[in-house]
Amino acid sequence: MDTAELKRASGGLGQKTTAGQITLGAPTPEDGPAVHALISACPPLDQNSAYCNALQCTHFAATCVLARRDGAPVGWVSAYLRPDSPETLFVWQVAVAPEARGAGLGLRMLDALLAREACRGVRRLETTITGSNAPSWALFRRLAEGRGAPMRHRPWLMEGAHLPPSAPTEHLVAIGPFPATPS
Repeated sequence: MDTAELKRASGGLGQKTTAGQITLGAPTPEDGPAVHALISACPPLDQNSAYCNALQCTHFAATCVLARRDGAPVGWVSAYLRPDSPETLFVWQVAVAPEARGAGLGLRMLDALLAREACRGVRRLETTITGSNAPSWALFRRLAEGRGAPMRHRPWLMEGAHLPPSAPTEHLVAIGPFPATPS
């Protein structure tokens, strides 16, 4: 499937929204290397393989957001609809380049994603956050507050049991259900 076919199949992903100098849109297959480089520049995020990022930019383009400033990637959200719970959007990663931090880009990307046709039926959002990742905790609290939805969390993928001993425990964060919006 070529880029144009992907965009048509994904419900108009070629349409982009702009916020200041930053443009938000779905990734294209060619964006995989740039996404990989952006994530590498955003520690402490886990670096996935370049192959994984290529799949996110193709198979999961409808539920991923790439933010660009003057053509250069400055933000990334990877997410997918849970196969066992299609009303749940699982956010895999949120990356914001150092030069784009502090302006609310993470929240704008999440809001833009939740507004997409692909997420029309989403009633809940899940993600995982390590205990020490204060920026991520703050981002998802703001998202929950802004949507008027409850936020719960619990340890989920445990260090030494589900993850290597050097990897900190990931807390499962659940936001929702989202209040119904008037039609």
